[in-house]
Amino acid sequence: MSGSSTALAGCVPLAGSVLSSEEAQATAELFAALADPARVKIVNLLATSHEPVCACKLTGPLGLAQPTVSHHLKTLVQTGLLDREQRGKWAFFSLNPDAVSKLADLIDLEGECR
Repeated sequence: MSGSSTALAGCVPLAGSVLSSEEAQATAELFAALADPARVKIVNLLATSHEPVCACKLTGPLGLAQPTVSHHLKTLVQTGLLDREQRGKWAFFSLNPDAVSKLADLIDLEGECR
């Protein structure tokens, strides 16, 4: 990933106007972040939670070691899809509502942006 929130910030709806090279690159980076089954599962787990989730609570459902989960979370935070909140020594994660809306617009192939 290029940098914090870079991929999501540069994305435009696929059904919109012709993409510039930069917009296509940013969109590809976002899809690359979601191209891992563990990351898709993280997004699913957070989407179904009513409150932020501690990273320590994701290792069991994902069946992955803590360093691997941390790597996936870092990637999703860098794309702007997740928000990270530090509470003492624990990190809690939630979906970024603006990012979720933008992602929905991005893949809306019917045309109109919200």
